[in-house]
Amino acid sequence: MAAKRGFGSVRKLPSGRYLARFTGPDGERWLAPRTFVTKEHANVWIAGQQTDISRGTWTPWRSRRRTSGLWHATADTTKPTMRAHAYALLRTIFSTAVADDLVPTNPCRVTGAGTTKRARAIRPASLGELEALTAAMPDRLRLLVLLGAWCALRFGELAELRRADIDVRRGIVRIRRGVVWVNSEAIVGPPKSLAGVRDVAIPPHLMPLVRDHLKRFVGSADSALLFAAGDGRHLTSNSLYWHFYRARTTAGRPDLRFHDLRHTGAVLAAATGATPAELMARLGHSSPAAAMK
Repeated sequence: MAAKRGFGSVRKLPSGRYLARFTGPDGERWLAPRTFVTKEHANVWIAGQQTDISRGTWTPWRSRRRTSGLWHATADTTKPTMRAHAYALLRTIFSTAVADDLVPTNPCRVTGAGTTKRARAIRPASLGELEALTAAMPDRLRLLVLLGAWCALRFGELAELRRADIDVRRGIVRIRRGVVWVNSEAIVGPPKSLAGVRDVAIPPHLMPLVRDHLKRFVGSADSALLFAAGDGRHLTSNSLYWHFYRARTTAGRPDLRFHDLRHTGAVLAAATGATPAELMARLGHSSPAAAMK
């Protein structure tokens, strides 16, 4: 039986739950997108729809469902990290829209959809493996591997390093920018977060290699790239991997990814007694949880 009211109606279903419906300002009969445990909950929902109509903020949710309601379920499950990042970004956009009164609620409510579990355990490179890996790389890319490990830098940060970013006297590399590739075009911008802007101490045993690399492979201008491609432009990940994949096999670590060197650097820093706060600063993380992970 349907319970009539001044606006809309509520009907108890055979399951014991309640269905709510009303006639919208467009003249269509609208059903609630979900059923309710109690009649009171259904009535509250109908009252909310009536309020939205009177305020002129009501929108048909069928159009919203087409744009966001089933999106997460159909996203590519073979790329969990990309899927989680995309969902987290969408949720942030809607949160801003709610704060700006552009939409009444945030539809991104799938628990855990903005995070991802690591698909495999990361095994950092040992010092012996790192030494073998570096030795198997071309001379002009050996420092890139060493800075990626000992300074725990991201590839996009390394690829955008310039001569002026290296303070040889103080033994510091300044991270102020990074590079990403969009449709094969290099886009230079600030690090992925405010915490990514940082100064990282270069271990003293690497400084002779840094000076040698600057002398042999880097132009004299302050803007000269530290690790340029053969044509003088930014080194791409594909160009790096062509050498890195061979080198990791030579080192006996065919499973090692370049980004794993960053985890190696974190482990090396922790082994020397670095605190979570110091790890955060060195890695450019915004939270202790990210650094500890």
